Amino acid sequence: MEPFRRTRGGGVRAGLAPTEASLLRSLVGQVISLVAPDGPPRGRDQPDGLLDWDALEAEMDQPQTPEDPVLARLLPDGYRDDPEAAGEFRKYTESSLRSAKQQAAQEMLDTLPETGGKIQLTHDQAHAWLKALNDVRLALGVRLSVTEEFEEQWGRLRADDPQWAAYEVYAWLGAVQESLVQALA
Repeated sequence: MEPFRRTRGGGVRAGLAPTEASLLRSLVGQVISLVAPDGPPRGRDQPDGLLDWDALEAEMDQPQTPEDPVLARLLPDGYRDDPEAAGEFRKYTESSLRSAKQQAAQEMLDTLPETGGKIQLTHDQAHAWLKALNDVRLALGVRLSVTEEFEEQWGRLRADDPQWAAYEVYAWLGAVQESLVQALA
């Protein structure tokens, strides 16, 4: 990767190898799929084929913390010690948070050349990239159980360990993100 550099107009530029671009596309696409709503609330079907509106309303009024640890990290509770307040907060914010994450990720995909090469981003596009990269790193970090002792965790792995490559990707994503942050500073 050619690191991000500031441009005259307040944007940034960088360069990616084809494999790097492909990897980013795959990872960002997975985050988009993960944060996409599961469709409309289901409710229960009644014998006449209509939805049970009481069940549907209850489902919409009682949003739950996602069971998937990655999704729970990407869509965290607003109040960790108060489940009722957390549910109320989630009811009003989860949809817009999912939408914002999807938009940032889609902006990244829209500005990422499919075959790699030069990237030129406006200031706003660069910030969308930061958001999308952060979500990818959070998701991968949860799957790898990354802690503050990341370097030690990685150092304990042997090169033939299946997780070795994932740790390398996590570290590379951190370098991409850091390069972008520094270019914008």
